[in-house]
Amino acid sequence: MSNPIFGELVKVELEACLDAPIARYFDAELQGDPDVLAQLLADKRNPNTRRAYEKDLRDFFVKMTGLPPTGDSVLEFLHLQREQAVMVVLKYKAKLIASLVREATINRRLAAIKSLAKMGRKLGVCNYSLEDVEGEKVKAYRDTRGVDSKTIALVLGQFDRETMIGKRNYAIFLVLWGLALRRQEICQLNVGDFDFYGRKLRVLGKGKGTNEEYLDMSKDVANAIAHWLIARGDLNPNLPIFTALDFHNSGHRLTTDAVYKIVSAAFKKAGVKKPMSPHRVRHSAITAALDATDGNIRKVQKLSRHADPRTLMIYDDNRNKDLWEMSELLTGMLKDSGN
Repeated sequence: MSNPIFGELVKVELEACLDAPIARYFDAELQGDPDVLAQLLADKRNPNTRRAYEKDLRDFFVKMTGLPPTGDSVLEFLHLQREQAVMVVLKYKAKLIASLVREATINRRLAAIKSLAKMGRKLGVCNYSLEDVEGEKVKAYRDTRGVDSKTIALVLGQFDRETMIGKRNYAIFLVLWGLALRRQEICQLNVGDFDFYGRKLRVLGKGKGTNEEYLDMSKDVANAIAHWLIARGDLNPNLPIFTALDFHNSGHRLTTDAVYKIVSAAFKKAGVKKPMSPHRVRHSAITAALDATDGNIRKVQKLSRHADPRTLMIYDDNRNKDLWEMSELLTGMLKDSGN
């Protein structure tokens, strides 16, 4: 038999719960209209990507409204009807074409606008997609051939490894060539990322956030890094591996711009006419690896760490001499015929 007093107590407690005020923990975050552009830029981890998006979207709004983007103008664009938004973007594309803007640049700017609309849909302030706006067809050509191993050896041979700067720059070049690292990855390296005895180097890969990769390295690469660090003297694991040596910046982490200047100057000093950069050294290493493995994409992908193996096909196509051989063959036939 149920207890009426207990039942009444439960009823009173339930009514009290229903009458209790509900705490609004997220009110502050939900006040006002969302700043879609700010959210889009904040969503990009790479600062270079953020700058590119900001520049491209500024160009769109300045060309179409005469003013830089604001919270209100962005929302007005995102609140347009689908047909209106498509028309605005198509007119913007037409202006770019009339201004003889390159196809790749047009496609990049259209991609930024589409990303803005996509973020607007996520935040519930846009109900259209711009996927119907097609980009320009581009026949991409990337000169990925760089220079050969003999040229790299020539550059390496000019460093005086009895000096601090020679030891450092030699190590930078061997890491660029021997591991095909990107300059951003080189600048991010800390002493604690270097395992001399295990011959491994921990890197934060491009676009991978805080995800780490452990790369196996040759004895020569490991020795070059070790000789530089021993000469420098401070092996605190939290310090950068590659540091500046000039008076004003001594001990500070090398910037990507500094690495670029070191590489460019070294090639010029060696008499190399072709403009060279850290990324062209990476290109050179990947192409040389493809040559040495007879185009083994699977093996070389471990070196390049490209997420999409099709990217490596560009390198493989650029090193391929089939067309050159066919051209030589055909013109040779003319000579054999007495012409």
